[in-house]
Amino acid sequence: MMKAGLKIGSGVVVLAAGFLLWQHFSGNRTIEQLLNENLELKTAIANLSQEEQIGYAKVLSQETRDGQLFTKILFVEADPEDFTKHILRKEYEIQGDVIHFDTLIVTFGSELVMDGKERAMYLWRRVYGEKQTPEQGFPIEAAGQPSPRYAQLCEKLSIEDNQLFWNEIWQLSNNPRQLEKLGIKAVYGNAIYRQLKPGLIYIFKVSSTGSLYPEIIPDL
Repeated sequence: MMKAGLKIGSGVVVLAAGFLLWQHFSGNRTIEQLLNENLELKTAIANLSQEEQIGYAKVLSQETRDGQLFTKILFVEADPEDFTKHILRKEYEIQGDVIHFDTLIVTFGSELVMDGKERAMYLWRRVYGEKQTPEQGFPIEAAGQPSPRYAQLCEKLSIEDNQLFWNEIWQLSNNPRQLEKLGIKAVYGNAIYRQLKPGLIYIFKVSSTGSLYPEIIPDL
């Protein structure tokens, strides 16, 4: 019985030690360590393509109910490699016809990019009407979760590192000192709004400075 007890006790010690090692090498890692140590992640960031069009919206219907106008829209997030491919499609119904589209933009400094040029990631946050506060808006992408736009980047990371990277990226806007250490130039929000009308497509384009603006074309 004593030998069995010793075996069980030593097994518990081994498991506990293993858990502590796992915590040390995964749970306690920081995004700074991840960016410094993971060469594949750094390469993926360096190879981010310069984008011009990142999605579009169009009106599916507009109707008045109980004296209030409601606009139903289709929002499409485009594949960064091919604008004709859709990686996310969602429908929203918003009170009114003036609609805000909110993004989080992450700009990487030249030290993280091979050719010395800046690169940026564009994360869609939420959509809301002028009669709503931003906090009442409808989510597009979930904060803290991997963006479908950057699936190739996600493939370079383990499950634990993926969770670490996206949790930190979504939260970095409130920590400018850490941004500087990481070689990330800025993390900031950018909300644009338009009065949306049926029969038009609103293509979201990126300017040379990283700002978003809609280009309007007929819905053929």
